[in-house]
Amino acid sequence: MELELYGADDKFYGKLDQEDALLGSYPVDDGCRIHVIDHSGARLGEYEDVSKVERYQISQEAYDQRQDTVRSFMKRSKLGRYNEEERAQQEAEAAQRLMEEKALASSISVGSRCEVRAPGQSPRRGTVMYVGLTDFKPGYWIGVRYDEPLGKNDGSVNGKRYFECQAKYGAFVKPSLVTVGDFPEEDYGLDEM
Repeated sequence: MELELYGADDKFYGKLDQEDALLGSYPVDDGCRIHVIDHSGARLGEYEDVSKVERYQISQEAYDQRQDTVRSFMKRSKLGRYNEEERAQQEAEAAQRLMEEKALASSISVGSRCEVRAPGQSPRRGTVMYVGLTDFKPGYWIGVRYDEPLGKNDGSVNGKRYFECQAKYGAFVKPSLVTVGDFPEEDYGLDEM
């Protein structure tokens, strides 16, 4: 390749062709540019289409037989999904959490007035519109229609509708954050103005 030095006014200053010369030995100043002329024969974009590159693939059986892989290290060290005791404990804890959520959710009925107390947020009042399992996350969820537009959705998540309400009035919260009771809509006295 050849390197050419151009000034800020696009005037050709000269070729940068001395292999042992430092860049400071050339008349380089603010606004100069170095133009590269490639004589390798490579075409622009020639190496960008990776579909033309032949990939090496190894079968799962052959990979499992190798001793110098991350998978074999994790199996030897009993880490991650290869630690049977830890996986069994995690599954038991998840089942326990699900049973606790189910018990809490069974005490909450659709149509009840409620107050939601989420950590870091002020209490929000609304009406329970949905109780049960969802497709968007595991576990039991309570769908709430808030009295004010403090929610995140309109009763639907990822295109699936769980209940009806206006946009920004709906939310899904865990049963432990919901208190059912006599929570009338708050009157802020804004109608009098």
